[in-house]
Amino acid sequence: MTDATHPSRPVDPFAERIRVAQIDALYRNVATGVLGALATGFLIAWMLIVVDDQPPWRPLIWLACGCLCVAYHLWLLRAYRRSANRENWRPWARSFVAGAIADGCWWGFGLVMLVGPDRLAEQYVLLLAAFTVATGAVPAFGMYLPAFYAVFFPITITSAIWLFILGGAIHMLTSAGICILICAMIGLARIGNANFNELLRLRYEKDALVDQLRSEKERAEEANLSKSRFLAAASHDLRQPIHALGMYVGALARYELADEVRRLVGNIETSIGAMDGLFNSLLDISKLDAGIVEPNVRAFAIDPLLQRICLEFADEAEQKHIAIRAIPCGLAVRSDSVLLERILRNLVSNAIRYTDRGRVLLGCRRGERLRIQVWDTGRGIPRSQFNRIFDEFYQLGNPERDRDKGLGLGLAIVRRLTVLLDLPLALQSKVGKGTVFTLSVATAGRVALAPPTDAAEAPPVSLEALILVVDDEAMVQDAMRSLLTSWGFRVITAGSGAEMIEKIAVCPVAPDLILCDYRLRDEENGIDVIRQLQAEYNDDIPAVLVTGDTASERLREARDSGFIVLNKPVANSKLRAAIGNVMNKRCT
Repeated sequence: MTDATHPSRPVDPFAERIRVAQIDALYRNVATGVLGALATGFLIAWMLIVVDDQPPWRPLIWLACGCLCVAYHLWLLRAYRRSANRENWRPWARSFVAGAIADGCWWGFGLVMLVGPDRLAEQYVLLLAAFTVATGAVPAFGMYLPAFYAVFFPITITSAIWLFILGGAIHMLTSAGICILICAMIGLARIGNANFNELLRLRYEKDALVDQLRSEKERAEEANLSKSRFLAAASHDLRQPIHALGMYVGALARYELADEVRRLVGNIETSIGAMDGLFNSLLDISKLDAGIVEPNVRAFAIDPLLQRICLEFADEAEQKHIAIRAIPCGLAVRSDSVLLERILRNLVSNAIRYTDRGRVLLGCRRGERLRIQVWDTGRGIPRSQFNRIFDEFYQLGNPERDRDKGLGLGLAIVRRLTVLLDLPLALQSKVGKGTVFTLSVATAGRVALAPPTDAAEAPPVSLEALILVVDDEAMVQDAMRSLLTSWGFRVITAGSGAEMIEKIAVCPVAPDLILCDYRLRDEENGIDVIRQLQAEYNDDIPAVLVTGDTASERLREARDSGFIVLNKPVANSKLRAAIGNVMNKRCT
């Protein structure tokens, strides 16, 4: 970019901002400068009247002129401070320079007016005072050279000419010295002005670079959030085919199959489980990055959570011939129980995966906050890798990306959840000895530990029970019918509440259970459909909501409904257990 008036001269993008800053610096310095000069003027007038015994009228007139100059500057400073239009610097600069010219003339012509040609001592005292003011203009007004020149030249040039006119060796030498001083002071003022401008330019360039980096960072973050929001919003539709595929495989497994076919079905089921795990982890990360996960903080006992995690991973630990144990703790903590359990489950899963012998231990240490620790006697983590292990898809000792060794997303989710819940996470590890993760959680008092009890088996669900399935996806309806029929249930499927009411109108038997998708077509709500069907039979029919939604407000509404909520894709074993629990509760 070049200047329009001088095509070969590049345009300074910060020129206007520098001028504004120069004028602002002038007005910040002006009060100190002019009041100091006026104080010096009072001393000169006192000396001339009292010490030199001059008639008072000339010093007083000169001093009055000085007071007028100072009053003008102070008035101008007051107007500048009250102005809302300081960006238009030119009028303020012109007004300031006019006042600076008056200041320079006041001191320059004061020498001629106040001291006679034969009073050498008084001449040099006044000359010293005037040049003190002139040199003081370098730091006070040097950031804007026109203002500096307006004060400096009337004082110095007038003095040099006056002394030259007076004649004599001393006056001529002093006049020559003043000319040398003028050149030196102009050089210093120009250097100081260039340095001031360069400092301003560097500051503005830094600010512009910071703004550019901030803008680029915001664009990158917005792009990442858009991706996360898309995945979170699309999760309902993405979960449907996986949900249906799992049920088809579950239904297929109930048939008599040749050994090779059964092996293939088992492999498909394993692949579905791996795909389900990866899919859920990706959606979890997307939900966390999109900011749609809202913690539900409450007080709860920590011991049942730790014992439940140990029980869940007991079989996996036993397969690797390692022990897993949770030390009982009688304290309660304040956090989100679901998200905290997810953190600990990921840490325990990671500990078991990287432990080949020994044990995994869950324990708590008391203090201002409860420190929940997950210990293992596994391979350990090099200190250089402490930060990298929390990156997505990064795994130690798995360069070939073996899916049997995990997905590399567990600790990435842990890091996001600890930030969301404001739970400090510490890591200690020694290669070949083991690792300990420490999670610091706010305490909420002490609770009584319940004695361990064996879980009672749920009584078997009576077959031939009638289940109503409402889902707007035909594929899910067909898969659910195939799976539930293979379990021995009778099934009626429909895509909406109105369609289901039409179908049950000719059915003489009341349903035993309602399985309903939470979000249906045309803004229909699964909660409303269930209540509509219950009202149709005037009976509190057991119901289960099945949802693929991840939005926090929808999940909260589903949980607040009082119905059991299952998140798609639902494992067949989990679905069967939920059906059994809901129907057996009604029997009891």
